[in-house]
Amino acid sequence: MRYAQGGGLTDGERAARERIRLQAVARFEGGETNKEIAAGLRVSERSVERWRRAWRERGRAGVVSKGSPGRPKLSEVQVARLERELERGPLVHGWADQRWTLARVKTLIGRLFHVSYTVEGTWRLLRRYGWSWQQPARRAIERDDAAVEVWRKETWPRVRALRRSEGPGWSSRTRLASR
Repeated sequence: MRYAQGGGLTDGERAARERIRLQAVARFEGGETNKEIAAGLRVSERSVERWRRAWRERGRAGVVSKGSPGRPKLSEVQVARLERELERGPLVHGWADQRWTLARVKTLIGRLFHVSYTVEGTWRLLRRYGWSWQQPARRAIERDDAAVEVWRKETWPRVRALRRSEGPGWSSRTRLASR
């Protein structure tokens, strides 16, 4: 079953669904048809067909709940090791430059722990343990904080106001063509 907005079954609901599947298995063994079982258990015939096929292929174990389909989790020890490996840098792990990307971290997790994460899941994992976007360890020597602040307070509001005043459907191309 699919659930909107990432929802799913609670442990109690999952156990109730498993009881229904096990009742279906008892009826399979009793020789009932899919239609009879579906009507008796108030489920779709398609579900009963799927359960019967799993029962035929793997026996009772085929219809038993496989547990929560939640994300694979790394233990605290594994997360600590991952942090140490990330601090060592990408060069040590075979990449040509010093950039950690989510895809690279995902690959590293797979190599180290044989656990598969999605790129989004990798980002959630890193965020959960306090990692953030990459930031330089130091600021550029040439940076002039006072000049940046003046630009932000004086120039940026004028640029933003200019763009708003041109109205919807107005782009740099139409502005240049009409002048």
